[in-house]
Amino acid sequence: MDPVRAILLAEDTDADAEMTIGALQEAHIANPVIHVRDGVEALDYLHRSGRFDHRAAGDPALVLLDINMPRMDGLEVLQSLRAEDGFRNLPIVILSSSQEEVELARHRGLGANAYVVKPHDLDRYFDTVATIGKLWGTLDRTSDN
Repeated sequence: MDPVRAILLAEDTDADAEMTIGALQEAHIANPVIHVRDGVEALDYLHRSGRFDHRAAGDPALVLLDINMPRMDGLEVLQSLRAEDGFRNLPIVILSSSQEEVELARHRGLGANAYVVKPHDLDRYFDTVATIGKLWGTLDRTSDN
């Protein structure tokens, strides 16, 4: 049986990262979550460079990408990945707290699989992230669903 691939979460706000990870766990998503805090770290993870140069080969099952991050924003990461043959089919979901940012990303046609505005209501946020996890992640069939 193949190992469960990770979900890469690129999010600079610790509270949003904790909520996202919590929502995935609550939804019984079996994929481990790798949390990076900016676009440079996300690319390092994907290219197995920098502090990730010794990680095992293989792409994550999904990339959850915030737009507003330091050093390199999510749209720059998305554009960079879609320009590389090896990452053109990697599932990428843009998460943003701003409808305007989501619309900007969508209109640029950079090739995200989904564009999601982070709901302000905690229950809706958990439901939204759980749905994303169920679409691209692996359910833990041993848990009490």
